Amino acid sequence: MTPARRGLLFALAATAFIAVLEFWGGVTSHSLALTSDAVHVCMDLFALALALVAAIGAARPADRRRTFGYGRIEVLGALVNGTLLLVATIAIAYEAIRRFGSPVEPHATTMTIVAAVGFAFNVCVGAMLHRAGAADLNLRAALFHVLGDVLGGAAVIAGGIVIAFTRDAWIDPALSLFVAAIIVVGVFRLMRDATEVLLESVPGDVDDATLMTHLERIGGVSGVHDLHVWSIASGSHALSAHVLLEDRRLSEATAILRDINDCLQSDFGITHVTIQFECDNCPIVVKH
Repeated sequence: MTPARRGLLFALAATAFIAVLEFWGGVTSHSLALTSDAVHVCMDLFALALALVAAIGAARPADRRRTFGYGRIEVLGALVNGTLLLVATIAIAYEAIRRFGSPVEPHATTMTIVAAVGFAFNVCVGAMLHRAGAADLNLRAALFHVLGDVLGGAAVIAGGIVIAFTRDAWIDPALSLFVAAIIVVGVFRLMRDATEVLLESVPGDVDDATLMTHLERIGGVSGVHDLHVWSIASGSHALSAHVLLEDRRLSEATAILRDINDCLQSDFGITHVTIQFECDNCPIVVKH
């Protein structure tokens, strides 16, 4: 098992424990903020599961029906994940607004202790993911989710301490709205990225104008048109293009193709490449 997959499995197990613990703590302490943070952790649990599915899918070979492999399973999961979390967040926001009119003072000690345990676990998970593979795109995305959990946990800890000293019950629903805002930002980002993949948009980390310039600088290339760049899944990009060449021998065209592939892989991380060569000034041979 690769270090990346080991890191994701550890993070998944730890995050599931944190989610159950915080849901229990939210119900026991009557803290809506802690319950909101538990929902936030569930969002990250889904994100980690999607990252694990992507890692497994990326290792699974393509077949005759799915010639690009199984990477887009994570996109379908992301859309389902985002929809469910958005519904849960709306319910939390409604309950928070209702509690401003009828404040319920949470048990600050339970709230703070549970949030502190979750915070400590999230720090450990973040460190584990960072060590497992900081250059892996899936792990980096999962790491950002965990950092969001750390932020939410810190806010709940601070709120619990303030409530313990001031007994101001309004702090709890205010914190739950803060955590709900973090969730909404994450959900919209998740849904946007998934939609961009399904629409086969140019990936955000690829500048198509710069890419075109790089290709046109390769020796022997006189022009590029019908350029298409899209994502098969997160971190897996594909490209197709028509490339104009001057009249060349087949061996020279093969060398140019190798230069194109090297450029796309090293400078833009694009590994699925389809190039159609066209002759710029070849004589037209008419057969009688």
